Amino acid sequence: MRFGTISFVLAVTMMLIGLLFPWMKTIGILGLCYGLAALGVALPARAGQVSFGHAMFACVSAYAVAFTAKAFPHWDGLILIIWSVTLSTLFSALLGWFMVRYRGIFFGMLNLAVSMVIVALLGKLYSLTGGSDGIRVDRPTFLGVMTERSEFETILLSFTLLVSLGCGWFYQRFIHSASGEALAGLKTNETRLEYLGLSAQKVLWVGYVISGVFLSLSGAIFALAQGLVTPDMGSWTRSGEFVFIMILGGVNHALGAFVGAGIFEVVKLAASAYMAGVWQLLLGVTLLLVIVVAPEGIIGALEKRKLKKQGGPA
Repeated sequence: MRFGTISFVLAVTMMLIGLLFPWMKTIGILGLCYGLAALGVALPARAGQVSFGHAMFACVSAYAVAFTAKAFPHWDGLILIIWSVTLSTLFSALLGWFMVRYRGIFFGMLNLAVSMVIVALLGKLYSLTGGSDGIRVDRPTFLGVMTERSEFETILLSFTLLVSLGCGWFYQRFIHSASGEALAGLKTNETRLEYLGLSAQKVLWVGYVISGVFLSLSGAIFALAQGLVTPDMGSWTRSGEFVFIMILGGVNHALGAFVGAGIFEVVKLAASAYMAGVWQLLLGVTLLLVIVVAPEGIIGALEKRKLKKQGGPA
C-alpha cells in the first residue's frame, strides 16, 4: 500500500474516531499540530541543520491569533489563521535571512537564543501578554458560522486534517523537486552546489521559510483549539519535542512527522497516566530504541524494508 493511501486512510480513521469519541477531537487536533510542526523542523534537518528554537514561529503565530482576536472579536477563525500565519511567515523570512548564514551548532543555538528572547519578553510584558498566565482566545465563528464547542471542534478537526494532508502533499512535492534536492545537497556537499551556480544560502532560506509556514499553521490552529496561548508554546522544550517527533518518524516522507506525533502523544499520555514520575524517561527510552533500531526513523525504516523486498538498493 502506498504511503499516500495510508495517509488518507489514517485521516478518515481519525475523523471517525473524533465523531465517535468527542473527547478525542481536541487530542487529535493538537496531535496534528505537533505533526505539522515536526514537518517544519524536518525541512532544515534535511539540509543537516537542526533547530532547537523553531517553536518560536508557532508561538508568534499563536500570539498573533490571540492579539488579533482580542482587537477584532468579530473576525472569523479562518481569517485569524490566514492573518496570523502571514505575519509569522514574514517573521521567519526576515529571521531566516540572517540564520542561513550559519551552519551546524551555530544554526541550532542561534535559533534557540532568539526563541528564548521571545519567550522571556512574553513572560515579562505582563500588562500586554498576560505573562506566564497567557491570553485566552474566545471561540470565533468559523466560515461565518457560530457553533457550540463540540461542533467547533468537529469543524476545526476537519480543517486541520485537510491542512495536514495539503502540507504533507506539498512536502513530498518539494523534497523531490530541484529545490528540495538542492536542500538535501547542502548536507552532503555544499561546495558542489556553489560550483553548480546555486546559492547555498538562498536554497536554505527557501527551506527555512517553508518550515516557518508549517510551524505558523501549527501555532494558529493550536491557539484556536486550546483557547489559550502561553509563552511555553515557544520554549526550548517544545522545540525539543518537535525534534523528538521528527527523529521518531524520519524526514524522508511527510507521513513520518504525523506517525511520530501519534507515537509521541500516545506514549506521553500513557506514561503520564500510569507512570507520572518517569514519563520523560520512557520517552527517552523510546527515542533511543528508534535511533538504534531505525536510525532513519520509523517511516524511513519501512521504506528501506519495502525497497529490499522489491530488490532495489537499501
